[in-house]
Amino acid sequence: MQSTSTPLETIDRPFITWQRIIDWAQEHYRCRTFSKDEKIPARPGLLYLVQKGSVRLVGSAQVSATAKPGLKSASKTTEEAFLGFVGAGQPFELVAQSPFTLQAFAHADQTHVVWMYWHDLDNWPHFRREILDAFRYQHQRKLLWLSTLGQRRTIDRLLGFLTLLIEEFGEPYVGEAEPDVVRGYRLPWTLTHAQIGSAIGSTRVTVTRLMGKLRSKGLINTEDDNLICLPAKSTPQKTKNQKQDVEAFLEDDIEDDIEDDIEDDIEDDSLE
Repeated sequence: MQSTSTPLETIDRPFITWQRIIDWAQEHYRCRTFSKDEKIPARPGLLYLVQKGSVRLVGSAQVSATAKPGLKSASKTTEEAFLGFVGAGQPFELVAQSPFTLQAFAHADQTHVVWMYWHDLDNWPHFRREILDAFRYQHQRKLLWLSTLGQRRTIDRLLGFLTLLIEEFGEPYVGEAEPDVVRGYRLPWTLTHAQIGSAIGSTRVTVTRLMGKLRSKGLINTEDDNLICLPAKSTPQKTKNQKQDVEAFLEDDIEDDIEDDIEDDIEDDSLE
């Protein structure tokens, strides 16, 4: 597996263009540095560029799907879901369409963000094309994200979600014994089980349990500071007897289906 770079990073952009944008942002007070988990006061209609660090996008919606018969309306509750990262060198914008809203938070300390109006890009036509290419790439990634979230089993959604994140933002890591051998790729930032659960439509407890299963099968591991990693060769651990392998796999598969069904029933009951 190789780390996937965004078009904004791979295009040969003259450094002077980017430096001019940074200088312009400073002159017009269009830049700011944020601490970890600090909310970025973004609003619709503006274009934002992450110069350094990482931005976490979160979506919320006023849901009322638990209306009971005989009631004209149901009490509305706000649910937040992790929607992904925006790394250094990438653009983002926020949209607001009732009942859905988006928010942005600095996911890493010392995250530096620049913002401008779209017409400001008329001063840099080449850079404007790069921004549009970056948004096109993000749209393609979101289609893969939707395909992953369409998986029926929670464990499949979890592994697909982690794979997409690490493919896009992952960094190679090596062992101390073999510094020249890439052991795999890992996220450069921590991600809580609660955040993962909100992204794949599950709970923190279930994510913790399934992360343990993925680790036991050798599909993922965690490194320093609980960074999530995908090994270079993600293959389940082998036993001596091939028949036992098949039986264990089928048993885990059935167990996952039963646990997912029970979890869905519990979550549905808690909403009533």
